[in-house]
Amino acid sequence: MEQLCVVTTVVDARSVADVLAAAAVAGRLAACAQVTGSVDSTYWWQERMETTQEVEVRFKTAIDRVDALVDHIRVSHPYEVPEILVSRVDSGNPDYTAWVREQTRPEPQAG
Repeated sequence: MEQLCVVTTVVDARSVADVLAAAAVAGRLAACAQVTGSVDSTYWWQERMETTQEVEVRFKTAIDRVDALVDHIRVSHPYEVPEILVSRVDSGNPDYTAWVREQTRPEPQAG
């Protein structure tokens, strides 16, 4: 089975999550992206404890596309220090992992 990765981030608004998800899939950096409902996050920021509502985005991608996806999220993310977590998937449906790999190939250049 080809290995794939799930890359997760959180943002402060659904509209931001939708834009991140659509751009990653359109750019073939991820085969799919799932935007979930809001979560309450509690954390330290600038020497104060904060609690905010955030929206999670989970991207499914091929292992060789992870670096490009992470770079894209970092550049596009509204946070100064965005959470970007990469989890490798060791096992799963081989048909699904093959589909993820196929969908994350850059489109052929016309020529």
